[in-house]
Amino acid sequence: MTRWKPRYAIKRTAIGLGFFTLNPIPADKRIIEYIGLILTKEEADKKGGKYLMTIDEEYLIDGSPRSNIARYINHSCRPNAKAYRSGVRMWIWSIKVIKAGEEITIDYGKNYFDDFIKPIGCKCAKCVKKSNK
Repeated sequence: MTRWKPRYAIKRTAIGLGFFTLNPIPADKRIIEYIGLILTKEEADKKGGKYLMTIDEEYLIDGSPRSNIARYINHSCRPNAKAYRSGVRMWIWSIKVIKAGEEITIDYGKNYFDDFIKPIGCKCAKCVKKSNK
């Protein structure tokens, strides 16, 4: 009998919780799907929240349920992964080799950055390292 081994872990980071790989991930590899209810832009504007991922000009995914462990992927100004659309689904893919134990990060984009991150200051590894110089 083969024993199931977890591939990811949710761990504490400087900014809350983060999504970490337990195994190395090669570049250009699909990691995880960002899941949740699909909302129209109008519904998303009414609901608000920080876990909304844009699919296109009309639709977004509400990734707020805790069953969506991809919601723990934090922003980085120097990310190691990227979100790609396939129909109405959003997938997170590695854009470079990610080492075992490393946090998986994506760039949330200018709008999210300006609305949520910039007012409190970016805490990603690149920006923290730059501010400590």
